[in-house]
Amino acid sequence: MEKIFVLDTNVLLHDPMALYAFKEHKIVIPMTVLEELDTIKDRKDKDVSREARIAINAIDGVLSDASPKAIQDGVDIVEAKGGDVTGCLAIFPDQLISHDNEAPYLDGSPQQANDNRIINVALHLQTHNADKYVCLVTKDINMRLKAKGSGLENVEDYRKDRVIEDIELMSKGYETLEGDFWDRVESVKSVQKGKATMHVIDSSILPNAYPQMFVCDDGDFVGLVREVDAKSIHIQQLSRERLMSQQLWGLTPRNIEQAMAFFLVQCDDIDMTALTGPAGSGKTLIALAYGLHAIMEEKRYDKLIVARNTPPIAEDIGFLPGTEEEKMAPWLAAFEDNLEVLHGHDESPYGSIDYIKERANIQFKSLNFMRGRSFNNAYIIIDECQGLTQFQLKSIITRVGVNSKIVVLGNLAQIDNKYITPVTSGLTYLVEKSKDFEHAGIMHVSGIERSRLAEFAEENL
Repeated sequence: MEKIFVLDTNVLLHDPMALYAFKEHKIVIPMTVLEELDTIKDRKDKDVSREARIAINAIDGVLSDASPKAIQDGVDIVEAKGGDVTGCLAIFPDQLISHDNEAPYLDGSPQQANDNRIINVALHLQTHNADKYVCLVTKDINMRLKAKGSGLENVEDYRKDRVIEDIELMSKGYETLEGDFWDRVESVKSVQKGKATMHVIDSSILPNAYPQMFVCDDGDFVGLVREVDAKSIHIQQLSRERLMSQQLWGLTPRNIEQAMAFFLVQCDDIDMTALTGPAGSGKTLIALAYGLHAIMEEKRYDKLIVARNTPPIAEDIGFLPGTEEEKMAPWLAAFEDNLEVLHGHDESPYGSIDYIKERANIQFKSLNFMRGRSFNNAYIIIDECQGLTQFQLKSIITRVGVNSKIVVLGNLAQIDNKYITPVTSGLTYLVEKSKDFEHAGIMHVSGIERSRLAEFAEENL
């Protein structure tokens, strides 16, 4: 059966290249969607306006040479010059729909007019294409409910960006085995590489292993997967006691997950670390402690850059006096809190914090102003990444230059973007896509060490 997909505006903002995600099927874009993209492309919010422009250019790339009739009937979508045809794209002039008795068209309030027009396009196509599968694709839950309530048979969320079906399946950076690890191993080849002891075992023992994944058992065994090939897995043996006795800037781990995160951020061959976990698990503190240690004691980097996404209202204060760091202060107060934790017992805590900020060259940045830049010899911490799309995170990761390390932090239980869920978050996408990269590490730190009240709230409220 031929399938016709009607795309909502938020789908193209979430994935500007969504045109290429529907394979051989027909895509219909209502005129109202083009109008909304045209309005959004000039917004002050740099991220969403950029994605609107990319989507418009992608549509223009398919339709630019077509005639008006062809545009309404459908123009072939070709992935590249001389490439395969992956379906067709049409523009539907929804302003021409007549509200006759053929379908239950919506009028609605002015606030809902655009949504209703897009739903009307899908209803119109369903009425006039009874032999075809007509589906509205939108990331707006309420719009999906309205469409179904209006008689539309097929309504879906956009699924192309889902790398996993359930957040419980997301990689945690470690695997815990029941019993004794060595009881599973029939043969092993052990070699000494410098100070490290490496064990080469059969790949069937850990079928889901990937580089930089920790392996723990119920006893004292802790290992770190260093290499994975078709037949074997190379595991570096670690000492649980030594992991728990690590120290960074006066900070020591309180549980094994924190200890493994300590180890990952210190690995010289890991360029990017993604730390996930609930509030109070110590993600920010670990990232900050290593940054200060690497800059102040090891002289490994020249600066510490702390950045996070800011809400659109932050754009409106750009004309006010003050540096970028001063304007970012309200959104980066968490780092001030963590600096106080690390230096709270000093004789003059606030003097120590000011001294550290200057000597470690700590710079507070907004992600909205990081595009086009290149950060060399820098240790970079990106906080609150759970609300970012995969395209936003990609644009940030590609800013990392020579001799730099980036640590990405996020709590998937605290997403405040209405179009993003834990399974479609850019952070989830980053974790799943980078886990097989030998120079990336991931760790889910689940233990809540902030306070007994924080632990109660996370588990029960």
